Amino acid sequence: ALYWLVGTPGAIEQPANRPAAPRSLDEAIMQLRAALASNPEQAEGWVLLGRSLSSQQKFAEARDAFARAVALRPDEPDVLVAAAQSRMLADDSGRPDPEATRMLEHALAAQPDHQRARWFLGVVQRQSGEPAKASATWEPLLSVVDAKTRPGLLEQINTARQEAKLAPIQATAASAAEAAKGKQIQVRVTLDAEFAKRAGLPGDTSVFVIARAADTPMPVAVEKHALGELPLTITLDDGDSPMPTRTLSSLDKVQVLARLSRSGNAMRQADDVESAPVMVELP
Repeated sequence: ALYWLVGTPGAIEQPANRPAAPRSLDEAIMQLRAALASNPEQAEGWVLLGRSLSSQQKFAEARDAFARAVALRPDEPDVLVAAAQSRMLADDSGRPDPEATRMLEHALAAQPDHQRARWFLGVVQRQSGEPAKASATWEPLLSVVDAKTRPGLLEQINTARQEAKLAPIQATAASAAEAAKGKQIQVRVTLDAEFAKRAGLPGDTSVFVIARAADTPMPVAVEKHALGELPLTITLDDGDSPMPTRTLSSLDKVQVLARLSRSGNAMRQADDVESAPVMVELP
């Protein structure tokens, strides 16, 4: 939810002067923009605006909002990581972003145990063709993530190590057994044939089945299939997480949805067709 930001104690004493409670996220964002226009020094407001725009998948606008927050809080790790992530989401070119890298390095220097900073820095290092650096950045996470997350993280590390021609790190039997207890969601995906015909979907259309937290567009589990496979039943689990430090098992409830993509790009495109998200409670 968005909370109205009060700039001065006087505003607290005069509730009648405050705007009416927003009736929708769009209206809340509009009110927040107005508040920031009159008081742009509120770093928390820019962070809140960035998160809200990200939830609407307006990644370029979110990137700009987080940049304003970084200008006000240039040494705060959480703000730096959010800003770096927003830059990565806003650019679907697949090219490394030097500014995102700088932000993540600065965040990690300020707080070496910041798990998200360490994870995303490894991502951009590997994307930059530096798999050995990515492995070295990720390896400290193995001792701090939970047992359900560790196997997925180890798989990513060993993939990077293989690219760097380094020996793999061996998993223990105990951690593998613990990982098997992770949470799962069984999802049935169907598509109305008449709708598919009207939409003119080509046979090579991709189907993404996504589970995500309600407050972020980043998936905690995702599988990609072909339109021709429908109808299908799949099981989403921690092995489907694109980010080992945030898995299905780390949440109590998720939104599940399916997205039809002509481009095959995991990032949402303007002509994608998406189902309404369904909230699922995890055991």
